[in-house]
Amino acid sequence: MQHLELPSVDGIRLDAAWHAAKGHGSRGVVVQAHGINADMTEGGMFVRLADQLAEADFNVLRFSFRGHGMSGGTQRGVTIAGEMLDLQAAVDYMTDRFPGPLTIVASSFGAVSTSLSLPWLEGRLDRLVLWNPVLDLKHTFLNPELPWGQENYSAAQQSLLSSQGFLTIDDEFEAGRVLFEEFRHYQPLPCLAASPIPALVVHGDRDSAVSYEIAQQAAATRPNTDFHTVGGSDHGFDTRQREDEAVSTTIEWLVDSDRKHA
Repeated sequence: MQHLELPSVDGIRLDAAWHAAKGHGSRGVVVQAHGINADMTEGGMFVRLADQLAEADFNVLRFSFRGHGMSGGTQRGVTIAGEMLDLQAAVDYMTDRFPGPLTIVASSFGAVSTSLSLPWLEGRLDRLVLWNPVLDLKHTFLNPELPWGQENYSAAQQSLLSSQGFLTIDDEFEAGRVLFEEFRHYQPLPCLAASPIPALVVHGDRDSAVSYEIAQQAAATRPNTDFHTVGGSDHGFDTRQREDEAVSTTIEWLVDSDRKHA
């Protein structure tokens, strides 16, 4: 593994790590996009996934979006538009350096910038993996229907956007008012539905933060999409065994896809 600094499209410095393929990198490139209050480790899952993908002969890039981890920017300054720039920079960095099919693995909120980027990624992106994806911003954040959202984004919480300019998610991440304004305008689900890129969706059926049903329905109605349920799991795959299930399912799907196209 090699740590590196990656400039985003607008010059913000992104903290990143490259996991080199153990062979010739013949299986291609994987870029990982983390969730809203995580960083490029995704609680350790992205590290384990990257290590195992490298063993399977993929070149893998983990990076922290602006305002996360050791990357530049601020939490309150995080926007979906900014994350789309960061993802573009990560994709360009890897595809300029390594050959082979491109895959993005996006976890939770990482699915927002990824899904919204699909129109320009067509012709470049070969496969897509979504873990517990946020596909409906309105029902996750603005009018939350699940316990985690109701706790973090209640009317009282959202009033802080006007009075202090931000609210705090899980007592650790300060989400600013511009980000919440974006939630009213961006719609990741139609972008995902319109894309022909083959995809795998992995989701826990006890997710208390992001709708399992929305993800399941999206996968069922979208061509070339596989859906894997992690039984009994809350958001983020809440035990090591369930985390390992998500990781192994992802690797098996990518390797099998590679064999089918060999």
